[in-house]
Amino acid sequence: MINRRQVLMGAALAVVMRPAAGRAAAPADWPARLVAAAEAQVGVTVTYDPAYARLACPGGDVPRDRGVCTDVVIRAYRDAFGIDLQRLVHEDMWANFSAYPRAWGLSRPDPNIDHRRVPNLQVFFRRRGRALPADAAPAGFAEGDLVTQMLPGNLPHIAVVTGRSGGSGAPLVVHNIGGGARLEDRLLDFLVTGRYRFITG
Repeated sequence: MINRRQVLMGAALAVVMRPAAGRAAAPADWPARLVAAAEAQVGVTVTYDPAYARLACPGGDVPRDRGVCTDVVIRAYRDAFGIDLQRLVHEDMWANFSAYPRAWGLSRPDPNIDHRRVPNLQVFFRRRGRALPADAAPAGFAEGDLVTQMLPGNLPHIAVVTGRSGGSGAPLVVHNIGGGARLEDRLLDFLVTGRYRFITG
């Protein structure tokens, strides 16, 4: 016979295990799925093209054969989980515009480009995901981490960390640094400015 204490303990456990805000729990294999979706872009996205483009919203994208570093991340989340960072960043910027960089002189969000800018993604991932120490040793980076870097000329960059190591001993990353989406051993080549994990049900 179930007593009152067992009922209360069961109710408490249900509260602890229920996903926040009624969302489904993130799949346990989400890092591998994210990385697989990023790696699937290698050989498909073959051009680095930073040109401004008018996009539908939600679900907008430039042609898959081209893009920038942020497009690797955006496409990986869409392909792996149906998560639309264009929509999520746009909505968060509408509600919290003052929290985002004003480096481009905009007076309001622009869904054509905001999600394709690394500094905006950094703010979004800090606000809606989890920011991790950026000075971790290479072994501290985990599959599915998003790493931001500063390239020569003060150019912000973002890449997806894989679960495989390169010759340097650091994890390989998937990114578009100028020649399309590639899997490369470049984590240690540039200053790391941020490390994030983002997943939502």
